[in-house]
Amino acid sequence: MHPASASPQGTQTLRKRFASLERNQFYRVAQGLTMSSLGIGTYLGPMDDDTDRAYTSAVRTAIRQGINVVDTSLNYRHQRSERSVGRAIEAVIQSGDSARNELVVSTKAGYLVPKAIPAAGLEPGDIVANMHCLKPAFLKDQLERSLLNLRLQRVDIFYLHNPETQLQFLEPREVYRRIGEAFDACEAMVAAGKISYYGVATWDGFRRRPGGADGLQLSRLAALAKQAGGAQHHFRFVQLPFNLAMPEAISVRNQGDDPNACVPVLEAAHALGISVIGSATLMQGRLTKDLPEKFVEKFTESLPTPAQRAIQFARSTPGITTSLIGMSKASRVAENMAVGKVMPFSEAEYYSFYGR
Repeated sequence: MHPASASPQGTQTLRKRFASLERNQFYRVAQGLTMSSLGIGTYLGPMDDDTDRAYTSAVRTAIRQGINVVDTSLNYRHQRSERSVGRAIEAVIQSGDSARNELVVSTKAGYLVPKAIPAAGLEPGDIVANMHCLKPAFLKDQLERSLLNLRLQRVDIFYLHNPETQLQFLEPREVYRRIGEAFDACEAMVAAGKISYYGVATWDGFRRRPGGADGLQLSRLAALAKQAGGAQHHFRFVQLPFNLAMPEAISVRNQGDDPNACVPVLEAAHALGISVIGSATLMQGRLTKDLPEKFVEKFTESLPTPAQRAIQFARSTPGITTSLIGMSKASRVAENMAVGKVMPFSEAEYYSFYGR
């Protein structure tokens, strides 16, 4: 079990070690940590030994090539992804390829996972739709399982996994009450040295129409975090889908109480000091072909594949710290890391895609 966690000094050391990536602005600073603009995700894949080994190899390759953001979840492949990540981290530390304080490791809890359901401490009303739970005792149990799988004593970011799921079954007031209790538990886990920061990892929560009862309000979540941890609370990260086909984080004004003054979630997050991690960068592989012609025309031969172009678009988005890409093979890592050889788009270049 590795006791360290990501630190400003450690992540800056990694940044200096990959000078060519640094020259191309591959790294960004969020919450004092230097984070790669590409991160490796571990969501998809069959639950078999071959996939386990492939993920371990891919994570090791990613870290050796300069990626230091590794994202997983207890429910990804029923704990097997976490265990693959744990083996990879242990291997790169033992080999000297990286140090624990250089790596930003995140995991999630919220969904019930087979063979990982607490034997006690939960009541029927704590579980929503037989699949989702935000009860503090449940979250603490899940984190301990994740730490064991990851072979770590602390994770850098601990996400509540799709808390908006409960909005389909409960009144918003009750869901926010449960999130508030979960944030209390997260602050206690910070104090206990189990996590460094916490956040929410969402799919639909920040993509909904303005004023919709099925969407999350970031300001309300920040207020709950302040109640739980004061002004120096540790609710500092949000994860949400962002790609060419799912641009709502920058294009939909759904954050705010006044319908006439709502802003996109990226703008709201910046104002609240919350860092945003983009997921589904390639939309689970669907953005690896047939990109819009006007989009393709803006690229040079430096990024010849559709996947590289889609990644470049996502990681160039103002307000996105890291774009996560599911990579279960080392060969995919090598292909995707080609974006580290070119600069991200300037804001003017980026917004030209929107006709601005």
